[in-house]
Amino acid sequence: MKIFSFKIIEDLVVEMNQYFVYIMTNKSGTIYVGVTNNLERRIFEHKNSLIKGFTKKYNINRLVYYEETNDILAAIEREKQIKGWLRDKKIALIESINPEWKDLTEDWF
Repeated sequence: MKIFSFKIIEDLVVEMNQYFVYIMTNKSGTIYVGVTNNLERRIFEHKNSLIKGFTKKYNINRLVYYEETNDILAAIEREKQIKGWLRDKKIALIESINPEWKDLTEDWF
């Protein structure tokens, strides 16, 4: 029987309670807003067109912005909030941390 320390279990719980609101784009500047509990996996899925839908159809493959929270309800609410914004406000949010719209995942894969 394997015995785990409290610290290992605590680290696993914290890792499981990470949620991300993210914005992706393509070479034409189309904007996609999403939410996930595993940003690396989700971006991999987008980049490799593994999920049918908007991101596959429009080749959305560059992560340009993300936020992290421990609260899934806050993440979902934030995603809805950003999706409701006009394009100019989304652009301002992206450019507040990434003025050149660089792919934030350049060295991930």
